[in-house]
Amino acid sequence: MERLKRIFKIQTKQLICISLLVSSVLLLGGCGTSKEPVSQTGFYFDTIVQITVYDETDVSCLENCLKLADKYEKMFSHTIEGSDIWKINHSNGRPVTVSDETIQLLEIALSYCDMTQGRIDITIETASELWNFHGDGSLDSGKIPDEKATAEAVSHVDYHNLLIDGNTVTLADADASISLGFIAKGYIADKIKEYLLSQNVQSAIINLGGNLLAVGSKPDGTPFQFGIQKPFDTQGTPITVLSVSDKSAVSSGVYERYFYQDDILYHHILNPADGYPLQNNLLGVTVLSASSTAGDALSTSCFVLGLDEGMELIESLEDVEAIFITEDYRLHYSSGLEQ
Repeated sequence: MERLKRIFKIQTKQLICISLLVSSVLLLGGCGTSKEPVSQTGFYFDTIVQITVYDETDVSCLENCLKLADKYEKMFSHTIEGSDIWKINHSNGRPVTVSDETIQLLEIALSYCDMTQGRIDITIETASELWNFHGDGSLDSGKIPDEKATAEAVSHVDYHNLLIDGNTVTLADADASISLGFIAKGYIADKIKEYLLSQNVQSAIINLGGNLLAVGSKPDGTPFQFGIQKPFDTQGTPITVLSVSDKSAVSSGVYERYFYQDDILYHHILNPADGYPLQNNLLGVTVLSASSTAGDALSTSCFVLGLDEGMELIESLEDVEAIFITEDYRLHYSSGLEQ
């Protein structure tokens, strides 16, 4: 946990440095002007991505945001042929040279594997690919994989097999497979925010499939209002609403991708120890933080750690808050959030 605290502080300092650098760039001008908020939508990472800007800009800024989303999807996706992650997964144990940003994100991801003592494991994709979660909860929306196949897959789940040397990555187990699904969207949201600030945008919302990041506040100075979804509610009813300025709100939960079989819920957050959905009496976790990279990873980390250990982790970090939703739909707030 001490290692994670150090990494978190480094990420926060980096974000502050970026903000200071951007402040000097703002004097050079932005993308253009418009009196009305503008929004643009795309489809990346198997989800809808929407960027909405509330202060002065033009559509070219939004188009460039979506280009960034496209760039990073082609870098980090494990399903797109030719991406850095695809190359690692298809290397048959041979060393692969990847970009600086891929190395950076892999190293951050591995730190969370360490912190959770393997309860998050970047090589879980070997087991995840056996499952089929469509997310609508219908009886035929997924199936339970064969026990022998699952056991075989789990035998290749061990993040220690991912070796990094400079810009070279090696999967020591040729049958292992990695995924950055628990952290990549947060990293990309931070990069899009960095770009918007460089274009003199001071009020915007970046929505990467539920990974929400507020750039500043509303034009009138009041906070944005982010609703946290009530688990399994088909109407999108919020279970609570948060006032957010210049922060990220990222949620992880059993209600995102799941199916039922024999009245048993099967969801996409798997236990690396056995390859089956994790059971710990939690429905979801939402993390508020300045860094969306940290928020994305922490929301999943806190979920796998459970209520007690997850809350202990949140309370140990500066300027990070969280809400845990237990199976009885009770909300458990960290100490810095008003209830």
